[in-house]
Amino acid sequence: MLDSTFFIEKGIIILVVFAVTMLFAMYSTWAERKVAAFLQDRVGPNRAGFGGLLQPLADGLKLFSKEEFFPNTPNRFLFIVGPAIAMSTALMTSAVLPWGDKLVIFGKEVILQATDIDVALLYVFGVISVGVYGIMIGGWASNNKFSLMGAVRASSQMISYEVAMGLSIIALLMMTGTLSLKEISMQQSEWRWNVLYQPVSFLIFLICAFAETNRTPFDLAECESELIGGYHTEYSSMKMGFYLFAEYANMFISSAILAILFFGGYNYPGMQWMTENVGVNAANVLGIIALLIKICCFIFFYMWVRWTIPRFRYDQLMNLGWRILIPLAIINIMITGVCILAFK
Repeated sequence: MLDSTFFIEKGIIILVVFAVTMLFAMYSTWAERKVAAFLQDRVGPNRAGFGGLLQPLADGLKLFSKEEFFPNTPNRFLFIVGPAIAMSTALMTSAVLPWGDKLVIFGKEVILQATDIDVALLYVFGVISVGVYGIMIGGWASNNKFSLMGAVRASSQMISYEVAMGLSIIALLMMTGTLSLKEISMQQSEWRWNVLYQPVSFLIFLICAFAETNRTPFDLAECESELIGGYHTEYSSMKMGFYLFAEYANMFISSAILAILFFGGYNYPGMQWMTENVGVNAANVLGIIALLIKICCFIFFYMWVRWTIPRFRYDQLMNLGWRILIPLAIINIMITGVCILAFK
């Protein structure tokens, strides 16, 4: 029977996970400008705090203090619900991610995961698919043709690339035999990372992750040269902030999923030796740090690509998704099945 301490423990873990996700989303805006400045031989934000470290707080204060603007729309309620859905789904995805194995605190084992369900990957894909409603509702309720065009672009893009992303994962599931992110992480101890066995799945998943998060070169939903500001053109104040935060939170979550599925998650070389000779807590704290380092590497890669590669035309984007990535994922599934039967 579950006692009150179980709910308190899980509540604390959920709050910590949400706080870490929001912190990464907040400072990703600072890192984005710093990376862009580095790649373009500029300085970047350097006025608010040392090295501009207080710039995200200044931006948040600015968004809070801005006037709440509502366009001339008959769907005022949906105009508010749009960014709320986008932000909520971005945070909900983090509930099933394993941030480490366990810590022993005062003789009690604390699992470093908000909840471990057997179908965690299905949960992730389900929540991601709901996220498109936040964009579509916001663009449609804005009563602006450019916002609506951006929302239609975003929704069709996300739906198209979800197919290829789902197919890329099937080959990985055939190897691991589980939908639990915890078990997938545990199977990748030491150097047995899935990217070594499924490089094609990783490549397809990575490309689709760029499209799902509306990042360059797939940022056609926010194409300033064509659609002003895309689906959030009419938004201001914290509703605008929610959309921006949701994008960076999704980038953080997708980086975490990439690290967990293909790069061992919280595992690192020598973790078993650390556990046996130094202790469970020290080994697993290093595991958390290892996972965060992997996530930061992927976030840097997102930003590097944004300031290096130009965006596709929309027909090129759809051609890549439907005529290249989906057939490639299906071929990879067939090859994986043959290899499993041959070397079983």
